[in-house]
Amino acid sequence: MKQRVFSGMRPTGQLHIGHLAGALTNWVKLQEEHECFYSVVDWHALMSDYADSSKLESNCREVVIDWLSAGLDPEKCVIFVQSHVPQHAELHLALSMITPLGWLYRCPTYKEQIINMQNKDLSNYAFLGYPVLMAADILLYKAGIVPVGEDQSAHLEITREIARRFNGFFGDVLIEPQILLTPTPKVPGTDGRKMSKSYGNSINMADSSGEVWNKLRTMLTDPAREKRTDPGNPDICPVWDLHKVFNNDEEQKKEIYEGCKTAGIGCIDCKKMLAVHVDRVLAPIREKRAFYEDNPRLLEDILREGAVKAGAAARITMDEVNSAIGFVRRG
Repeated sequence: MKQRVFSGMRPTGQLHIGHLAGALTNWVKLQEEHECFYSVVDWHALMSDYADSSKLESNCREVVIDWLSAGLDPEKCVIFVQSHVPQHAELHLALSMITPLGWLYRCPTYKEQIINMQNKDLSNYAFLGYPVLMAADILLYKAGIVPVGEDQSAHLEITREIARRFNGFFGDVLIEPQILLTPTPKVPGTDGRKMSKSYGNSINMADSSGEVWNKLRTMLTDPAREKRTDPGNPDICPVWDLHKVFNNDEEQKKEIYEGCKTAGIGCIDCKKMLAVHVDRVLAPIREKRAFYEDNPRLLEDILREGAVKAGAAARITMDEVNSAIGFVRRG
């Protein structure tokens, strides 16, 4: 039996191969099995980038193009922009009325992000209250399943707690979503840290073959391999982590693993083999991306139709929420 699925991404511009391996590949599978709603959550972008929203529209379009290029099909799922469905903001306001501040201050990533994003002023309500908006995004569509990585499961538990609290006050209106823990392969950036645009260490899905190679060529490897003749440890090498995700040649991977440990192959040779496999994965994505870039009207049609479908589901939920709260019915 099909269940309803919701997931979203902030519009940060072109997506990288970490997004592809960690989320999009799974989203494409889910659209074959369930009723999926995928949203570019542009309101969330303002929680930290409110001082300059000049790239917000173009970033939204880049994200959607990458989604479509990775295999999301508007005939099989609903693709839309969050701000195109005003009920997101409306339900967010309703839920903010009943969410205790203590829940928000205890959010596991709140203090972590305050530390990691010291270059931005995050002393605003939206940053503290973003779990409430996230809850509204999910609960608005009565999603039974929300795919998340293990590091995000605590966020979804706040959504479940908010749903329970609302239902405790106003009756059983909102559905507590179930967490669908999805495999989150380790996709390090070129400097060995988690791949992130903010770190400047990402390989984008839209990168050309040359750009991919230039980034991989300088990628950090096992620091113990100072010379070509030094044996290495692939288990601590970021390049090997990418092989595990993108290299589908099991025999070659065995050769690479043993070759690294015995200094049978050098790091450049290892990176060249990786570049071939990353390029194999990205080639059809680049082709689709070029198609959508050349057909902006098609992109607009997809987002317009997505907003209509999402809006129809959202209005049903908000009518039930408003009625349960006891607001005066509209004439």
